[in-house]
Amino acid sequence: MRKVLAISIGLVMFALSATSWANNILSMKQRSELIDRITVERFNSVLPQIMAREGIDMWVLMSREYNEDPVLKTMLPSTWISARRHTMLVIYNPGEGQPLERLAVARYAVGSLFKKAWDKEAQPDQWQALKHIIESRNPAKIAINTSDAFALADGMTSTEYEKFMAMLSEELKSRVVSGEKLSIGWLETRSDLEMQYYPVLTQIGHSLIATAFSNEVITPNVTTTDDVVWWLRDQTRALGLTNWFHPTVSIQRQDNEVFDQIAAFSKRPGENIIRPGDLIHVDFGITYLRLNTDQQQHAYVLKPGEEDAPASLKNALKAGNRLQDILTNNFKVGRTGNTILSMSRQQAIEQGITPAIYTHPLGFHGHAAGPTIGMWDAQEGVPIQGDYPMFGKTAYSIELNAASFIEEWNKEIRIMLEEDAFFDGKSVTYLDGRQTAFHLIHSGVNQ
Repeated sequence: MRKVLAISIGLVMFALSATSWANNILSMKQRSELIDRITVERFNSVLPQIMAREGIDMWVLMSREYNEDPVLKTMLPSTWISARRHTMLVIYNPGEGQPLERLAVARYAVGSLFKKAWDKEAQPDQWQALKHIIESRNPAKIAINTSDAFALADGMTSTEYEKFMAMLSEELKSRVVSGEKLSIGWLETRSDLEMQYYPVLTQIGHSLIATAFSNEVITPNVTTTDDVVWWLRDQTRALGLTNWFHPTVSIQRQDNEVFDQIAAFSKRPGENIIRPGDLIHVDFGITYLRLNTDQQQHAYVLKPGEEDAPASLKNALKAGNRLQDILTNNFKVGRTGNTILSMSRQQAIEQGITPAIYTHPLGFHGHAAGPTIGMWDAQEGVPIQGDYPMFGKTAYSIELNAASFIEEWNKEIRIMLEEDAFFDGKSVTYLDGRQTAFHLIHSGVNQ
């Protein structure tokens, strides 16, 4: 009963403190209008540059309802929750500075974003209608979404691929290329309007974590890690937002348990009571305006009589912050994820830090398109995805950990940090700062 009461009080208190956030979160109608504005801006300012960069003058995307190509889904109007029937989209660059032509070879126009270009009554065969559009524009390169290495760029199904290639002439077949780099470029590049709102999203995430890691939610010796997890899920929903993955809350403490990398990433215990002296960790992400956050922070539970975390833990956090600096200082346009990983690990080790780096792009997806900068189980580098080069105007989840030996605990612990940042092509800026001090949870003299 005490646990239920403590959590209930925490929910009420957060409802009051979250009022300002709730007031700043747009209504569904306002979100819809903004998402459509962002999508139009991306078509006008982002996509032409990427098509030119990759030398593609026609991009063909298609999806059947409820089996959406992940790229096509980011191009749909906000009021379209999924593709309808069999949606075929054609994006054509006529060149000479003319605007992109956006056509929907579908039963319906795709909102105001893609003009209806198929009259079923005049031409009953949708594939033939698509063929006519391609032939009449005579593109030099036709990109389709197929990729061996990047799942987000592999959205054309095998059935669609077979039918698509079968309806083309031999000449047009020879012009078909993978749209892999085009897909990644579209997904990873952030527009100016998106970046006006992305910091707000990270602020909301930080605010939720700060409240979750406080006495508003946690009563030491009563609250469990699973209680905090479900509080985060409930409060995300209460704000009208969603989570793109189930949060996790874990504990490192003065005991004989040795840090297990697999357990830390996939098998954290749920019903673990939070106690004084614990170092708590959260991994949490939310979705808003089709964008995502991915954040990890720590809290320390003060023992009775303590006013701050032990110096050894604070020094461990400083090592984690230093590792962040080393990594982000190595971001450079044209460098691959594997190069950045290797440089950063070497520099960290030379400075006495025991690093693990597993940073990834962030945007339309939590684990988004772009260069992979290590994985927790691939510190030597990641083939293909890690060989992709870095571009400007991209967002990243700066995810890593630094190991430190805590003498009074007689064990090694990991400071596992993850903060969202933007690389403008020259430097990295955290969207809402980063954790440089622990959240502190008080125990009380009677606990």
